Amino acid sequence: MLKFPYGFSDFHLLRMENYFYVDRTSHIRLIEEAGHQLLFLRPRRFGKSLLLSMLENYYDVAKADEFDKLFGELAIGQNPTPKHNQYLVMKWDFSMVNAQGNLNEIHQALHDHINGCIEQFQVQYQNLLNYHITFNQNNAIRSFQSVLAAISQTPYRLYLLIDEYDNFANEVMMGRGEINPKRYKALLSADSSLKTFFRAVKSASSGRGLERVFITGVSPVLMSDITSAYNVAEDIYLEPNFNHLCGFKESELASVVNQIVAECSLAKEKGQAALNLMRTFYNGYCFSESVNELVYNPTLALYFLKKFQHDCRYPHRMLDSNLTMDLNKLTYLSRLPNGRAVILQALNGAPLTLSLLANRFGVEQMLKTSQSTQFVISLLYYLGILTLDGQTELEELRFKIPNLVVRELYVEHLFERLLPEDVERETIREMAKTFYQTGDLQPLCDLMEQRYFEVFDNRDYKTANELTIKTAFLTALFDDVWYIMDSEMPSRRRYTDLTMILRPDFRHLPLHNFLFEFKHLKLSDVKLSGAKVKELSLTELEALKPVKEKKVEAEKQLLDYQTDLELKYGDVLKLQLISVVTVGFERVGNGGGNGE
Repeated sequence: MLKFPYGFSDFHLLRMENYFYVDRTSHIRLIEEAGHQLLFLRPRRFGKSLLLSMLENYYDVAKADEFDKLFGELAIGQNPTPKHNQYLVMKWDFSMVNAQGNLNEIHQALHDHINGCIEQFQVQYQNLLNYHITFNQNNAIRSFQSVLAAISQTPYRLYLLIDEYDNFANEVMMGRGEINPKRYKALLSADSSLKTFFRAVKSASSGRGLERVFITGVSPVLMSDITSAYNVAEDIYLEPNFNHLCGFKESELASVVNQIVAECSLAKEKGQAALNLMRTFYNGYCFSESVNELVYNPTLALYFLKKFQHDCRYPHRMLDSNLTMDLNKLTYLSRLPNGRAVILQALNGAPLTLSLLANRFGVEQMLKTSQSTQFVISLLYYLGILTLDGQTELEELRFKIPNLVVRELYVEHLFERLLPEDVERETIREMAKTFYQTGDLQPLCDLMEQRYFEVFDNRDYKTANELTIKTAFLTALFDDVWYIMDSEMPSRRRYTDLTMILRPDFRHLPLHNFLFEFKHLKLSDVKLSGAKVKELSLTELEALKPVKEKKVEAEKQLLDYQTDLELKYGDVLKLQLISVVTVGFERVGNGGGNGE
């Protein structure tokens, strides 16, 4: 039976205890050829630490006796490079540096971490080091220089691995979703510990014993801001050869899913259904404009596989609560110039394009009020909240939300912003649950009129359209347990407004499938003031000629979409068709349901 390494990234343990591993060792040769000091970026929870652990075990001279056990059956083991097991390896993990407290405390935490890594290095290689390493508790750079002196007395060179290089700096700048550029800039001042450490790394690579550096992180912001201290790293994170260096390809997951289906004595079609579900929730990432290959989030895929194997059924929740992405990041981004507009565009499925992805940009550029959306879209891409989606006819880069797990992040961000009180959100969730069972949307429409639309500000009111209304209903109705929710599902070159399709494993429950079409009228379209519209009864509202016309238009589109969706899903799917017509932000008319 397969063992899935969910939640840990120790390559040695993974190989020695025969855990499931998707072989990425063929990339080692490519990494060697790419350069001596490399920067590789991927979103959080994307397997970067396991990648570094793989490199550590491959190059570590102390692991030479275990090479065949660790790599013999893998691609690189069949054709190793001459560099294997030829280095002393040191690893720094900046996610371990405490970003709380004042700047002096943060600087000391950084020194403490580096000193701790040096101490571990000394213990690991004590049989190879003849020179005594001197520790300076308040100056880890001096300790690092002592390490270089010790290395100079050996025939080996140092390979430095830096994991999550930007983690604590990002926490300093946007912890709890608050923008704190002053604190961040102070951390990066000319005489700061962080810049001094990178100066020391650069100096050490100039013939002083440090031969190779591999750095991982999430975004290039910090690297741009420390360029004066460290301007020698080569970017490989957009290279097509490394698109799937972290992450799973679907072909690699299909055989594993089928193996679990066989172990659980399930019907063969259960495997394809499981793969379809994983694709919807976890797939969709592309990290190079030169390839069309999509990859899965590896941590979440392993979570699904482990649960599926253990219970012989799909996980109840597709996203483990321990892995929920940090909403603070979206809160932070929404406060950047143009940030809020980009987030709404992405959620609505509106086109997001760039002529060029920004691959080096600092905080000063991000915070400029006059800037374009380039930096916001680029940063959303690096955080994994947007991904590449091919090119336009003009060969501009196109971006989209990668999958349903990330869409949930957008929805939760907007839901909490619009309704900050837990009680209000819980009320809407309960009304949504009733709607799933009854198909009666009117009580929720009434609540939207009375409370939800009140929190939209004047900018939203002036620019309100069908997308604005759809966004409001999407946040209120979103469910990540029972439903696969899709905004802008393609249908014969058109796009449905919103579909709510029950997950295959929940289609036996007394819940409906839904297809929505939203239409919006301005107050000027009905030639009434907001006050007059509010006085109308629901029957009077629906009798208005513009409302009736919009309703007829919506119902025609719904019937067309219904045919397409039922061809796709077959007889197992019976759709409840819902048309929603709004007049300004004052009134919401529910066209009711049919088709079931």
